[in-house]
Amino acid sequence: MALLPLITFLGLIFGLQEAELIFVGDAMQHAAQLDAARRPGGEWDYSECFADVEPWFRMADLAVVNLETPIGPAPHTGYPCFNAPEPYLHALRDAGFGLYLTANNHTLDRRDRGLRHTIDALDRAALPHIGTYRTAAERDSLMPHIRTVNGIRIGFLNYTYGTNGIRARDGAHVDYIDRPRISADIRAARSAGAEIICACVHWGDEYRSLPNASQRSLAEWLRSQGVELIIGAHPHVIQPMELLDNPDGSRTLVVYSLGNFISNMRTRDTRGGAAVNVRLRRMPDGTVRIADAAWRLHFTEPASAGRNFRVVDAYTSSDPRAEAFRADAEALLTRHNLAVPRLRPIPWYAK
Repeated sequence: MALLPLITFLGLIFGLQEAELIFVGDAMQHAAQLDAARRPGGEWDYSECFADVEPWFRMADLAVVNLETPIGPAPHTGYPCFNAPEPYLHALRDAGFGLYLTANNHTLDRRDRGLRHTIDALDRAALPHIGTYRTAAERDSLMPHIRTVNGIRIGFLNYTYGTNGIRARDGAHVDYIDRPRISADIRAARSAGAEIICACVHWGDEYRSLPNASQRSLAEWLRSQGVELIIGAHPHVIQPMELLDNPDGSRTLVVYSLGNFISNMRTRDTRGGAAVNVRLRRMPDGTVRIADAAWRLHFTEPASAGRNFRVVDAYTSSDPRAEAFRADAEALLTRHNLAVPRLRPIPWYAK
């Protein structure tokens, strides 16, 4: 079994041009999370939330998160219409996330104004983001979104199936799943020099552990369009991952759902999620391919006895519910994954 850390070590020795990406699922902010972070005088403290897993994201060349809440001024609320304070965004930044996905079903929870507040907060923190825009004209000026990571040019796209029946009324723009639009975006990204295309898609049925027919159809279509990375969110539970070989020698990674990154959801399979590490490598002929992909599980320990919510390694959590979550997730991924194993750190790489 290929090990991502070992590939990194060999790359340092032999001068391979590689880039490691890491993706996580839904960064939620429920009412209980707001209560745990609230401090006297209107202050907020999220410093505990990601401290245990921050090394995961700092080791990668680029970490990507689905920001599934608007960020704006008070009143701050959880489900069903989210609105988180700006310090929550700063905590994600400090944990190492360098790209924020904002096209999801909650992005218009505070309507157009909330969407724009979120973009303003991201821009104030100098954090790159895709998926929503203040206006359609702004979208046209900012897309395609190309990131150069260790010399590898990656085009990122982000789309959602919907926004809970709420539509923009004041000119704000959300990227919805629309195949002609996506096809045009893929062409534009390639024309702008993208060597790899990553489509992050908000899709699927909530709380279902296997992808539905619509997900599979869209994934196959994206693959036929030459998209190499297809990263899914929205079901709030983990769904399988597939690393597929293509006739031209390229590979496509499909991750149907990474589950929740942090939340206050309390059913057995919503208390955590998976992080997927993806290694990109420039080949001798100059093309960029997916060298490897692997997953690791994280678990959200709820607030208790003065402690905040904490995202931790699912294998080291002291919460007894982590074992049940881990067992179910391992069984699912072992049975249904194709060529995407568990990431097993070797001693000098482990935290």
